Amino acid sequence: MNALEGVKILDFTHVQSGPTCTQLLAWFGADVIKVERPGVGDATRQQLQDIPDVDSLYFTMLNHNKRSITLDTKNPKGIEVMWRLVKECDVLVENFAPGALARMGLTWEAIHQANPRMILASVKGFGPGAYENCKVYENVAQCVGGAASTTGFRTDIPMVSGAQIGDSGTGLHLALGIVTALYQRTHSGLGQKVDCAMQDGVLNLCRVKLRDQQRLERGPLEEYSQYGEGIGFGDSVPRAGNDSGGGQPGRILKCKGWETDPNAYIYFIAQGAVWEPICNVIGEPTWKTHPDYATPKARLPHLNEIFTRVEAWTMSKTKFEAMETLNALHVPCGPILSMKEIAEDKSLRKSGTVVEVDHPERGKYLTVGNPIRLSASQVEVKRSPLLGEHTDEILRDVLGYSENDRLKISESGAIGAVQRIAAE
Repeated sequence: MNALEGVKILDFTHVQSGPTCTQLLAWFGADVIKVERPGVGDATRQQLQDIPDVDSLYFTMLNHNKRSITLDTKNPKGIEVMWRLVKECDVLVENFAPGALARMGLTWEAIHQANPRMILASVKGFGPGAYENCKVYENVAQCVGGAASTTGFRTDIPMVSGAQIGDSGTGLHLALGIVTALYQRTHSGLGQKVDCAMQDGVLNLCRVKLRDQQRLERGPLEEYSQYGEGIGFGDSVPRAGNDSGGGQPGRILKCKGWETDPNAYIYFIAQGAVWEPICNVIGEPTWKTHPDYATPKARLPHLNEIFTRVEAWTMSKTKFEAMETLNALHVPCGPILSMKEIAEDKSLRKSGTVVEVDHPERGKYLTVGNPIRLSASQVEVKRSPLLGEHTDEILRDVLGYSENDRLKISESGAIGAVQRIAAE
């Protein structure tokens, strides 16, 4: 069986942070019931469309393995169905703007009274405080969580990352909170609230920079390039370009073809344990014993010189040639892979990191697979649902509505345009 088989998730999420969370739970086998507005659905169905009138890749890549029900939660019959879902499901996940859930009548108190075992999981921009009622999007989260101020080059403006650490990162944090609450419920018998603020999630991923802030109060950050350049530090952690930010100095270096290929680069880490092989391969054998280079601490003021010399060697190789040579010497490194290279990588297809999915309207497309693998719970990545595709199925099989009751619900407009009711 799948790890979360039997768990029902009431999915009131949209865009990215919430759908990332519920998709992960669906991959692990939970029955995720995505509630969407009739005729409209999740806003990302229409955002960044590359094929007219077809669900966008933005939507399809965040909503695999789910079922979709359309429901007007302002319609009396829709409200009735909504509360039936609350009583039937185990977890309600939402990432509405602050206050939106309460305006639907779905306060924690009302939910807990209707279903004491229900877990209410929420993504918000900020935790309690001056900004708790503010809306937050991906790049805003990266800024308020400390990522942007420490990303980019020292003399340039703050930068956000292409990795969606605000939205998807927070969704992953929330999924862990939900699974933890489900486990606690096996002992307590009761549900609870699970909250995850995007600011908090980003900061959790930037903890090494908070570490460096405290180190900076006791002296310069010697592993940062500016230390070797004789440039002083201010009172906060600076942007460090492509320095590794850890105990092992690292940097992105040019490889053969960099003049025309924007991704002809490799990340190279000058790890102390393999310093001697590094000296040999770059043609600097005397550095193994030279007092300026022989120890990790001695090398810190000379990082620019060292990486300039290493780069002279990497520029004579393609990034894959350099990777092959360095890997044989156990030097930590990795080529800068473009999205095109990742999409075409056969090993990533074979491992399930990249998956091809067939969609009834879009046709075949690529998506990411589940990055977390359990040996006893295999994951099949299934296509995202069409808008309202499973409405009648959910009303019948999950909520137990009769054919006649389903017809009344349909005729009330609670699920949008009158839908075909499957005969029992």
